[in-house]
Amino acid sequence: MIYTTDYASPVGRILIAAKHEALIGLWIEDQKYFLGSIKEETKTCHELTVLVRAKTWLDRYFGGEKPETKELPLAPEGSEFRKKIWEILMEIPYGEVTTYGEIAEKVAARQGIDRMSAQAVGGAVGHNPISIIIPCHRVVGSNGSLTGYAGGIDKKIALLTHEGVSMDKFFVPQKGTAL
Repeated sequence: MIYTTDYASPVGRILIAAKHEALIGLWIEDQKYFLGSIKEETKTCHELTVLVRAKTWLDRYFGGEKPETKELPLAPEGSEFRKKIWEILMEIPYGEVTTYGEIAEKVAARQGIDRMSAQAVGGAVGHNPISIIIPCHRVVGSNGSLTGYAGGIDKKIALLTHEGVSMDKFFVPQKGTAL
């Protein structure tokens, strides 16, 4: 059984999901891949300890604190490759961004290979099932483009601004623009 609860945030309604006392999902309403690949039955539960802790974490985050990702038990479901990418996302400090290419370089170095596809990294980042807590919003294009946030570019901008990232050097690519 997967237990869920709602959270009202400054970026919209959020659905939080847990299984076996660990978070498996956090989705902003209407985001791409909402509920991801969850096929199991879900049940609303506002008292489950891990869900209460996640709401408290979000209260602190939106209140201007910088809670650590590792304060919460996380169990995102995905391939081993995706899990490696999500681990790297958790290393990105508040108020900073990295690029898909930089993540690809880290993965390649950790695996002892010469190269890793930034597009493969982008796919894993885009399918991050625990948005905000696993900070996929801190990843940008190598040219400064604000691309690839499943929650929507407006929410990515709001989260980065909330964390103190200056938006002066970034842009939103127009549809059909080659990057």
